[in-house]
Amino acid sequence: MFANHAWRGLLPAACLLLGLAGAATAANLTLDDGTRRVELDTAALLARPDRAEIAIERDNAYRGPMRYQAVPLAALLQDFPATDPEATLEAAATDGFAAQIPLATARAADPAAARGWLAIETPEAAWPTLPGKTVSAGPFYIVWERPALSGVSPEYWAYQVAALRYVASPARRWPQMVVDAALPADHPARLGQGVYTAVCLSCHRINGAGSADMGPDLNRPMSPVEYFQPQALRRYIRDPASVRTWPDQKMPGFSAEQISATQLEGLIAYLEHMAARRPAP
Repeated sequence: MFANHAWRGLLPAACLLLGLAGAATAANLTLDDGTRRVELDTAALLARPDRAEIAIERDNAYRGPMRYQAVPLAALLQDFPATDPEATLEAAATDGFAAQIPLATARAADPAAARGWLAIETPEAAWPTLPGKTVSAGPFYIVWERPALSGVSPEYWAYQVAALRYVASPARRWPQMVVDAALPADHPARLGQGVYTAVCLSCHRINGAGSADMGPDLNRPMSPVEYFQPQALRRYIRDPASVRTWPDQKMPGFSAEQISATQLEGLIAYLEHMAARRPAP
C-alpha cells in the first residue's frame, strides 16, 4: 500500500489542478501497487517540486536529441512498497504495449546507474509525431539517462503510457514462459528467456503468457523458428522490413548494440526450446 502521508498532500492538489486545467490537461496516469489505485493528471505531475527540464541525447523513440519536462521515476515510485524484491514495474501503454521493467532499475537513483524519468507532454509544447507514425510519444513517456550503465532494454522506453503498476516478476506471473528446470545452467535458452523478457514480452505473448496485445503469440499456434529459415529469422529480428513489409508494420529492428550476437542466439534457442514444449491445445 502507498505511504499515506505522501499521497494525502498530493491527491488534493491533483484534484484542484484538474478542476482548474479543464480539457487541456485531461490526460491521466494510473499508479497501481496491487492494493490501491491513484490517478494523477498532467497538471498535477507538472506541479511537482521535483519536475525538471531534461535533455536526452539519444532518444530511443525519436531517434535523436530531445528535451522534456519530466519527473524522476524513482521519486514518483518512492511511495510504492518494496515488499517484493522481485517485483516488476509494468508500464502499460494505450496501444497494447506493456513493458516489464525490473523494479530495481526503475527505482535506481545512483549516479553510477541508469536514471529513469517520466516525461510529460505539456499543453503548451506538444511533442512531434514519432518517426513513421501519426502520433506523438505523449502524454507520458519513460525516458532514460545513461541507459547503458544498467543495460536498459530499448523496450523500457515506454511511450503513450497510461498506467504504471506493480506486478510479480514475469517468470512468477506466467510459469508457462519459463524454460525446463532440468536445462543446464549455461544452456543458451536460459539466456534467451532473459532476452525475451526484456525485449519481446513488451509486445508479444508466448503460450499465452504476457499482458501485451501488440503482436502475435510467438508459440501458438506456431513458433517463428518453425516458419522462418534460421538466417531469415536472424535477419528479421535485426531488420524486419528487409524480410517482409506491410502497411501497419510496427516491429522495430534490434541492432547488435541492443541485442548482441550471443543474446540473439540465446533468444533463438529459447524459441526453439519453447516450440518443443508447446502445451497441447
